[in-house]
Amino acid sequence: MQEIFTQFIQEIKTTGWLEAIAVVSGIASVWYSRQENILVYPIGLINTIIYVFISVEGHLYGEASVNFYYTVMSVYGWILWAKKNERKEHVVRIEFSNTREWIYQLLFFAVFYVVIFFALSYLKKNFTPGAIPWADAFASATAYTGMWLMAKKKVESWYWWIATNIASIPLYFVKQYAFTSVYYLILLIIAFWGLFSWIKKARHVPR
Repeated sequence: MQEIFTQFIQEIKTTGWLEAIAVVSGIASVWYSRQENILVYPIGLINTIIYVFISVEGHLYGEASVNFYYTVMSVYGWILWAKKNERKEHVVRIEFSNTREWIYQLLFFAVFYVVIFFALSYLKKNFTPGAIPWADAFASATAYTGMWLMAKKKVESWYWWIATNIASIPLYFVKQYAFTSVYYLILLIIAFWGLFSWIKKARHVPR
């Protein structure tokens, strides 16, 4: 624990303003998603764009690809969440996934996991020596799935976010990003809160 605390303090001292903005905007974005507030997307774009830059600069190409995907999906989700029908009601509502949708998301995860794992295993030899293929692939694939389901306001998106955060906490710490590791710990706490909030809302959605 002393080593973790010491590394965290050292990283706080060396954290640049860009990373600080990314962390604050990322926490705010997840907070807004818990509230089903469309601000999740414009604020989230600040976070993802900065982390694409930080990840590329640190040769963390797996994380860079995830944040690039986040950026694209944030625009997609922003459009979906803003869409309304003729009665001025939001078209996309918080709801549970059915059996078919569960199968789709598991396949979605599996495909991305396999692709990212083999891509990072290949790139690790010459371009990304800091990559941990199996762990990076898991964190990335769960994040890809969570972001896709979040855009569709599926309750299960929070399960995938929880998995992403749990995997990312030790992953970033091992890679000497203690500050970002703590950031994912905060996101994990908010993710559980978001899950309970969305479950409650989904149960009260008119059928």
